[in-house]
Amino acid sequence: MSDLSLPILDLSQLDAGPHAASAFRDALRAATHDVGFFYLTGTGISPELEVRLHRAARDFFALPDADKLAIENIRSPHFRGYTRVGGERTQGRVDWREQIDIGPERAAVTDPDAPAYARLIGPNLWPEAQPELRDVVSEWHDHLSGVARKLLRAWALTLGAPETYFDQHFGEPSTLIKIVRYPGKDDPTPPPPRPLHAARTRGAEPSAAWAQGVGAHKDSGVLTLLWVEPGKGGLQVQRDGEWVDAPAVPGAFVVNIGELLEYATRGYLIATNHRVVSPRYPDDRISVPFFFNPALDARLPIIELPAELAAEARGVTQDPANPIHALYGQNALKSRLRAHPDVAAIHHADLLAASAAAHP
Repeated sequence: MSDLSLPILDLSQLDAGPHAASAFRDALRAATHDVGFFYLTGTGISPELEVRLHRAARDFFALPDADKLAIENIRSPHFRGYTRVGGERTQGRVDWREQIDIGPERAAVTDPDAPAYARLIGPNLWPEAQPELRDVVSEWHDHLSGVARKLLRAWALTLGAPETYFDQHFGEPSTLIKIVRYPGKDDPTPPPPRPLHAARTRGAEPSAAWAQGVGAHKDSGVLTLLWVEPGKGGLQVQRDGEWVDAPAVPGAFVVNIGELLEYATRGYLIATNHRVVSPRYPDDRISVPFFFNPALDARLPIIELPAELAAEARGVTQDPANPIHALYGQNALKSRLRAHPDVAAIHHADLLAASAAAHP
């Protein structure tokens, strides 16, 4: 592990006595101030649950196209369900991956006066041919929610805030699980044809960008815990202007913070650019990111840092093309509309028109 490019932290240290817990919190603060990424071990996830999740992911992507396309995300105004290869974009370029998106299971909001981001609330689309997927995802979600809360309490203390700071301001978390498969580039099997009404982003033809697993980006929320298929690489993190590899480590998650935590600390903690390079055919790669974010209507307040930490705050990254909103729902909606132009065009044409009018 000495050759790894990211720090390695052991969550179990929080339960190993005051000295070990304090050392963990210091390491957590340093990792996310300096890099924004780290490996996390000691999460209590059982190898058996990892095996079940991995098997469920493989079984889902092995389903016939008809079963997967029956829950394609163009059928969901809430951006849930299956996304075919080439159906998502980063920075306007096509990502070479297929996935299923799973969020909190809730009824759709029908109030016409509800804020625009309320359109993200709604039911999931589950494959009828694989009922066991729902059970393993639910178990995975519950365990990782506990891990995320434990990390946030540790961050609160190491940033000079009360331990319950994030609990008080989060509300009912907006979670998202993506189960992703990255096919090998140079894969001779093209994706299924896109619907004739599918929207296109100018300058983003799929054939030009299939080698891009996921383009360079920062996560729009607070916290991401990423499980990667053992023995697989592809994730790269930007450090000091260079791209460095972050390969899978057995028993560890890759953890990174998003733009909202950078915002809440005035840039003391940093959201870092990362990307995924496609594997080479015939290899492929499974990964499962878990995003733990505040309620859509939650506004994460600025943390009053101790003076010695505040002096090292760099300010929030300013990017006119990617404004960071304090209200999480605005951040989340911005991200989804950009990433899934097909869904946006079919279900949210009014939002696209309003945005175009506001930014001619």
